[in-house]
Amino acid sequence: MGKKKASDSLGKSIIKHRFKTTTKSRSKEAWLHSSELDDGSDWNRINLKSVTEQSNLDDFLATAELAGTEFQAERLNVHFVSPQLQEGILTKDQVQQIEIAHKDNRHLLRIPRRPAWSVEDAAELVQKNEREAFALWRQQLGELQEKEHIVLTPYEKNLEVWRQLWRVIERSDIVVQIVDARNPLLFRCEDVETYAKEVSPHKMTMLLINKADLLTASQRKKWAEYFQANGIRAVFWSAAQENHALELKAIQEAESADEESESSEEDPPQKEEAAATPPKEEPVEDEKCKMLSREELIQLFQQLHQGPKVVEGVTAVGLVGFPNVGKSSTVNALYQEKKAAVSSTPGLVFPTFVFSRAELVVNGILPIDENRDHVAPVGLVCQRIPRVVLEETYGIRLPLPQEGEDPHRPPSALELLDAYGCMRGFMTQRGQPDGPRGSRYILKDYVQGKLLFCHPPPGVDEVEFQEDETHDELEEVTDNVKNTNISDTLDDGFFRTRDVKAHSRAPSGPRQASSQHKVGEKPWKKHHNRNKTGKLRRIFAHLDT
Repeated sequence: MGKKKASDSLGKSIIKHRFKTTTKSRSKEAWLHSSELDDGSDWNRINLKSVTEQSNLDDFLATAELAGTEFQAERLNVHFVSPQLQEGILTKDQVQQIEIAHKDNRHLLRIPRRPAWSVEDAAELVQKNEREAFALWRQQLGELQEKEHIVLTPYEKNLEVWRQLWRVIERSDIVVQIVDARNPLLFRCEDVETYAKEVSPHKMTMLLINKADLLTASQRKKWAEYFQANGIRAVFWSAAQENHALELKAIQEAESADEESESSEEDPPQKEEAAATPPKEEPVEDEKCKMLSREELIQLFQQLHQGPKVVEGVTAVGLVGFPNVGKSSTVNALYQEKKAAVSSTPGLVFPTFVFSRAELVVNGILPIDENRDHVAPVGLVCQRIPRVVLEETYGIRLPLPQEGEDPHRPPSALELLDAYGCMRGFMTQRGQPDGPRGSRYILKDYVQGKLLFCHPPPGVDEVEFQEDETHDELEEVTDNVKNTNISDTLDDGFFRTRDVKAHSRAPSGPRQASSQHKVGEKPWKKHHNRNKTGKLRRIFAHLDT
């Protein structure tokens, strides 16, 4: 087989396309007929050939030719790209520009409305009006996405899902938006509250801040003050904590039932003495930042709506929200049994402003397993989680900043992925740490709350808000590091005998219990064949000195 011809690069293709008319050799031109030369009546005429479609390269060359641009080598203008840079991390100036763009275009961020209809209208006419209104809404969002510094969440594009939302709002007396306590404003859709009031002014709206157990009491208090100042009705709730309490209660009831069946008649006096002991007083929590229990939340729903109801005598509550905010867990906790399968039906993704696509991944809006750009989301995690917490959580040691760098800079995404991959043994075929595989574990830990970061309310310093949560944890980690003698740790680790079994071939054949053999004996080498001749060095091994 002949040698395979190497494919031309993009630069060579551009040069050839630009100067292909001047690269003809004279030897080839000498053999051309006079009718094939570019010196006849058609020479130097305007090209009137119709061009409707062009490739990216042809389009680029045509645009450059119209602009009168020539391709010349630009020297002494070298820019070194460091792999340690925080890719996908926005600067302060970029964040300010995006915030201004969000503020100027927030009035365009709407959900689709259901057109006016009546019972007398035909079903085909109603569906046609809904499809036209939905197409117009998508067109408006498409124009919004084309604006500079605007990044939207991948909103729901299925009309049937929006029809379900319309029915829920129309049939509910109270429309509850379930949001994640770590970033409530991202998961809140203000236009849902506006649309509910448009359907009926008697409908009530509120925010149910789920996963509130991830916040401290002081953090919940700051969020409660923000909601109260802006006239937002919100309560704190933890579906996971309530479900856990219900499970513990069921276990205790089962154990007490077993004890009562096995107890004797002398047990009642002991129970009276135990009941006579006063219970421990728990600290009283502020009503603003208090997490409601199941009974308190149900009572709030019953007392909240006092006007005309959709169904007389029944208060209908509709729960809406993004994926992974705890809608199914909330329903199961309220019913005290499994009524909805967790993660079986995804939530409704409303169009919302975000700063980057990486923010969608770390907030659980986009599926982590389908993510292809793993560097930017992990870099965002490194910006938010302190270095000490990452090292203590995963048992790794991240490389320190090099000479000339900021000694307090956060670790880069590649540094964390390399350290985590080496620790877990996630390697590629070439022996390099498998970054995409390790990123999935780190991002899932962040979404599930193992790596905890909570966004502060607008106007509150982020560092001050996080100090309430991480101060005690960082002090504990720092004390452990200070109390550890580094020299003793190094000596113990170096001289400790290890039973290394990695990268070793496992013994084959039947195995027996280790207690039946002597130390150092290999049971899989015993074939239990007396007629088999053994090696002399093994037979006379006891004579060696």
